[in-house]
Amino acid sequence: MEVLASSATATSSSQFAISCFFKNNPNSNLVCSSRVRPWRYFPAKTVINELCSSMRCRRTDCIFKSRNGHHGDVAYKQNFLLQPFWSLSKSFSAHCGLFLVSYRNISKLCKNDGSPSLHEKLNCSEEIGPKAYDPFVRLVFGVMLVMSLSAAITKSPSWALTEENLLFLEAWRTIDRAYVDKTFNGQSWFRYRENALRNEPMNTRAETYTAIKKMMATLNDPFTRFLEPDKFKSLRSGTQGALTGVGLSIGYQMKLDASPAGLVVISASPGGPANRAGISSGDIIMAIDEASTETMGIYDAADRLQGPEGSSVKLTIRSGPEIKNLALIREKVSLNPVKSRLCEVPSLGKDSPKIGYIKLTSFNQNASGAVKEAIDTLRTNGVNAFVLDLRDNSGGLFPEGIEIAKFWLDKGVIVYICDSRGVRDIYDTDGSLAIAASEPLAVLVNKGTASASEILAGALKDNKRAVLFGEPTFGKGKIQSVFELSDGSGLVVTVARYETPAHTDIDKVGVIPDHPLPTLFPKDDESFCRCLQDPAAACYLNKVQLFSR
Repeated sequence: MEVLASSATATSSSQFAISCFFKNNPNSNLVCSSRVRPWRYFPAKTVINELCSSMRCRRTDCIFKSRNGHHGDVAYKQNFLLQPFWSLSKSFSAHCGLFLVSYRNISKLCKNDGSPSLHEKLNCSEEIGPKAYDPFVRLVFGVMLVMSLSAAITKSPSWALTEENLLFLEAWRTIDRAYVDKTFNGQSWFRYRENALRNEPMNTRAETYTAIKKMMATLNDPFTRFLEPDKFKSLRSGTQGALTGVGLSIGYQMKLDASPAGLVVISASPGGPANRAGISSGDIIMAIDEASTETMGIYDAADRLQGPEGSSVKLTIRSGPEIKNLALIREKVSLNPVKSRLCEVPSLGKDSPKIGYIKLTSFNQNASGAVKEAIDTLRTNGVNAFVLDLRDNSGGLFPEGIEIAKFWLDKGVIVYICDSRGVRDIYDTDGSLAIAASEPLAVLVNKGTASASEILAGALKDNKRAVLFGEPTFGKGKIQSVFELSDGSGLVVTVARYETPAHTDIDKVGVIPDHPLPTLFPKDDESFCRCLQDPAAACYLNKVQLFSR
């Protein structure tokens, strides 16, 4: 039988560890070798012990004899605690902050194998105490241990949390509760918190921000990031309808199609500086102000594109095989998300068909109200079909996408919200908000259609409410939520992935349209009407083709 015991005391006395080795050899005497070992001081330490035997020992005062039968230097009154295998009886004494543990009548518990009994090898005097005392003593010891640890923590100034520590913990808790991947990229999130509080400098706000960014970088998620107060304010202003920059929505080049390295243009705001310079979705941004974007983060690039109104920014753009060097002047880009137009299509009948065209460019907080107003206006003018243009719409606010889907659907699932365990939430509609659920509907998409606009397109397609025209969408199948911290900074956190009503995960794949659009099909509302009205136009698309599956 081998018994190992290690112990530490909350007093200032020296700490020690005792190792005793008992060998069950019938030809050998019982030997106990005790050694004092150095032990690093802690205010309190859990007692670690092993008992490599099925025997359960009790407390007594024992004298361990040497091989020659004399007490001498190897006679010890052992004072240590063994839990849970070794149990304390109702009486105990303290020695250097430790319990006095002893053996009781062990010979009654030994096997009768003809060997000298342990009782012959141990001087034992007391009888086995009732087991009913064991839980009580363990409870007393547990309370004492907690009190000792609490007192040590209270007295130690190193455990006091500063204002900077509290801000870091606020960010840590936000990610702990909201982040979609509960493995946190294969790391112990609690251990990271403890290590960061001990090792990361957080004496100033700048150091705390650096610690938060370093923590979020361990998730290896480009869409989950930290925003300083000014950047967080800029993000919120962008969702509220105005932004100072060049009018570009950008993203990572996520498809493995051997395209050049760099950031990809998802869309260029109609009428903005980038749009007027000829930049379009699919173009690659190679450099911003002569700084290569090859290793530049998407949000670092977005910060560089924004700036004071009237200032200049230089862009190197690859458009197909052509490389362009452009100098753009930043301006306040109005993000009015909706344009609409009524198109009358010639016919042989008395009444010409009227098609309502709605172009939705972003999902800011004005989007659902603007779309509803456009639908109401077009219906008042007698339209009998709709075209919803989501090309180059890079997304925006998730709730706005859900609300707009409800305008077109009388019932059905809009999107499934999923995490690592599967579906955790369902967004659907009962038709109570439907205002255009019966008219024929076509939806136009391209590779600049992303995020919330993909949710809307997928919902209308899978519920067989609309016919999709164009090319596969961008393929951003994850959802981020924005959280404001107490000092005005913020976190953008990936909280879920989504599936379309047909349980299609579109991440990095996109929504696949039903039909391609004709070559050179225009993106502006005036030219769109011409493509429906002029059979000789290269982009011509008649009404039957537009709404047929």
